[in-house]
Amino acid sequence: MRVDVKPQKNYREMGCGECLGGAGLPFAFSMAFQPIVSLSRREVFAYEALVRGPGGEPAADIFRHVDEGNRYRFDQACRVKAIMLASRLAMPTFLSINFMPNAVYRPELCIRTTLEAAEAVGFPVDRIVFEITEGEQVEDRDHLRDIVRHYQKRGFLTAIDDFGAGYSGLNLLADVRTDLVKLDMALVRNVHEDPGRRAIIRGVSLMCADLGMRLIAEGVESREELDCLRALGVDLFQGYLLARPAFEALPGIAWPD
Repeated sequence: MRVDVKPQKNYREMGCGECLGGAGLPFAFSMAFQPIVSLSRREVFAYEALVRGPGGEPAADIFRHVDEGNRYRFDQACRVKAIMLASRLAMPTFLSINFMPNAVYRPELCIRTTLEAAEAVGFPVDRIVFEITEGEQVEDRDHLRDIVRHYQKRGFLTAIDDFGAGYSGLNLLADVRTDLVKLDMALVRNVHEDPGRRAIIRGVSLMCADLGMRLIAEGVESREELDCLRALGVDLFQGYLLARPAFEALPGIAWPD
């Protein structure tokens, strides 16, 4: 489905206090955190904020309530919730936050709530990563490119999520130059047994190096996958093998030998 990116009729700028209070949404939610680790440095690079219900319920229980009428308010409230929790947990790394490109209409206005929240709790802006998530195709690539450029100018890092799945393909990578690229877990799964997947990831790894982008493999679940991906040039990893998401907490890491 193609979606034109244009303002909703009920669009308005919101403050972080309003977002922290739920942004007028008819449902409550919170966050879990899952680490992205660098194995060469043996350190956590970032923690991704993942939507959960107020009692830790799965993200699907929340996203079924998100629609065209509340997408912008939900996107803004997620940013504030993630930043507030990261500050409360004294997160010492990057914080990775998903954003919906169809919910961002004027980046210079939409980012104000994020900046306000970060300033209010003292979380450094240069430690925030915004991941582009696309459940629907964004027809206006120029608009998406403007969003990414504006975020980068304000000191944020940006990432393409689920690269190799859905609409996050080579055309998006060519049009939108983010700082990070996250391989979709469908490419990662059993990569050690699949020459085709290995060839694709090897090519993506070289391409990202040429473009000055860092590559992240998400959904890593086995030691065989991990070792194979490392041999293909990947250094940043996320997945159950290393740590499961922890509800409103920072999980420990199962570092490989």
